[in-house]
Amino acid sequence: MQFDDDADLDTSEVQDVRGSRIPGGRATVGGGIVGIIALFLGLLFGVGPDQLGLSSGGPDTSPTASTAAQVEQTCRTGRDANTRDDCRIVAVVNSVQDYWKQEFQRRRGTYTPARTVLFSDRIGTACGSATSAVGPFYCPGDRRVYLDLGFFDELRTKFGSSGGPFAQAYVVAHEYGHHVQDLMGTLGRSQDGRTGANSNSVRVELQADCYAGVWAHHATTTPDESTGRPLVTSLTRADIREGLDAAAAVGDDRIQEKFQGRVTPESWTHGSAAQRRQWFTTGFRSGDMADCDTFR
Repeated sequence: MQFDDDADLDTSEVQDVRGSRIPGGRATVGGGIVGIIALFLGLLFGVGPDQLGLSSGGPDTSPTASTAAQVEQTCRTGRDANTRDDCRIVAVVNSVQDYWKQEFQRRRGTYTPARTVLFSDRIGTACGSATSAVGPFYCPGDRRVYLDLGFFDELRTKFGSSGGPFAQAYVVAHEYGHHVQDLMGTLGRSQDGRTGANSNSVRVELQADCYAGVWAHHATTTPDESTGRPLVTSLTRADIREGLDAAAAVGDDRIQEKFQGRVTPESWTHGSAAQRRQWFTTGFRSGDMADCDTFR
């Protein structure tokens, strides 16, 4: 996966609060094995902590101003995105939101941008307090995506993904899929408290995978606002394999087999490895969000 070296990155879409102190509230879960269990229970690649009733903070626990704000200082161009993980996240966020803005306009709708918050250790959100252990998530309460970059190491070492730049891009695009669902009014379907292979929770997650694939289909043809050229200049078959591998690595069946030694479909919240691969592929092949109706 490569970005246009000369393209300007819009760092206003990413808030960097790594190293900042977070006021108020207890952490949602602890680290270590407790954090792994939290991922296994369904927070991984999901929506905010409140969706599972695990939040312990409140709307007043928003992130403080960053003392580092590294992305503002170092992530200026696509060349930076080709060499640094945090700058790559900025570039992916820019590309994903450029696509959805144009797609909503094509459909005579209005896309409201969502910021990604880079944090370390723990964070306070409108959905409650959370630690890095919950993995990346989208909070509909403040319409932000939350991400600790250390998760990508966990994706490789604990969940067996091959990793790579597009695996990271898939994670970000999936979370923005939840934002699209939020804007379209479908995200609330996951809030009925039910689990299982045919639950709305699983259908919502698979649809976000499909939306990630839709963006990937258009990534190298969506013009960047600053240059008029696509920000993503190259997306290879190997890149797509990285994304599919990451999707499969966090399938409910894979995680259950790894951490509890058996598969229990009645407790699924995100879908099997095969389903996650299938729906990302569906979106990538067609490039049409109309093909992402996992509720049909």
